[in-house]
Amino acid sequence: MIAVDWGTSSLRLYRLADDGQVRERRRSDQGVLACDGRFGDVLAREIAGWDDGDVLLCGMVGGRGGWHEMPYLPCPAGNHALALGMQRFQPPGFDGRALWLVPGLRDSDSDRVPDVMRGEETQLAALLDVLTAGTHLVCLPGTHSKWVTVRDGQVRRIATAMTGELYALLRQHSILGRLMPAGDVRFDGYAFDAGLKRSEDAGGLLHHLFGVRTTGLFQQFAEPALPSYLSGLLIGHELRASGLFSHAPRPAQVHLIGNDRLLASYAHALTTLGVGVQRHPEDLAARGLHALWARRMSAATT
Repeated sequence: MIAVDWGTSSLRLYRLADDGQVRERRRSDQGVLACDGRFGDVLAREIAGWDDGDVLLCGMVGGRGGWHEMPYLPCPAGNHALALGMQRFQPPGFDGRALWLVPGLRDSDSDRVPDVMRGEETQLAALLDVLTAGTHLVCLPGTHSKWVTVRDGQVRRIATAMTGELYALLRQHSILGRLMPAGDVRFDGYAFDAGLKRSEDAGGLLHHLFGVRTTGLFQQFAEPALPSYLSGLLIGHELRASGLFSHAPRPAQVHLIGNDRLLASYAHALTTLGVGVQRHPEDLAARGLHALWARRMSAATT
């Protein structure tokens, strides 16, 4: 079986054994935006040499503007609903293979404006069957960070923060970025913690953002430290807006899912603020797809 996590900016592919273990993996920068509608050509090239018949896909490939739009299932929803919501998709050029797409999730009850996820639900699927009964808080940092409340094996609440996208825009296309070095810079823990601390103060995010410029102008931080200060500030505001500190009692830990670099910043912020973390790798999507597929096949034979 082939598991495909096809997001906006990247494409991750996994060849799985019957028990769900990853046998091979590949990665491409041909995300949904980059492939420019050539979904069939891109997928055929990326899975060349893998002769598995079943191909399971999740992510923005199933979103509006993707290959084939899938519906959003309403919350609360768990693995059973996700598995039954999978749809077979048979585009030209894939004779002998069965392509399946996973639906997204929609939270319309937590706020007047709905929130959604597409792709992250398969990472969560790998956790839903193993988390203990009760309530758990899961964070999936990224371009659009997701905060998910899981209760008794079901996704109950979704809240999205555009932290990663805003960070990139401010660094690349704003007056703040003019004081910062181009490209990647070394993480500065002192500057990050200062930004995190600043997010506690009155004034709000818009006011605090201008302070990133003034801390540079008056040399409170050297230019290479400013990206870390900005990151700490944005993540601090995200954590406080997530409702994490309004829970009674406050959760003892947050489950973090994603790549090591992003998780390091979020884990640092959470532990600094007195919240424990449990990390999970981003290839949880492959395990989640296998779990959904197994449940789907089980339901089809009963």
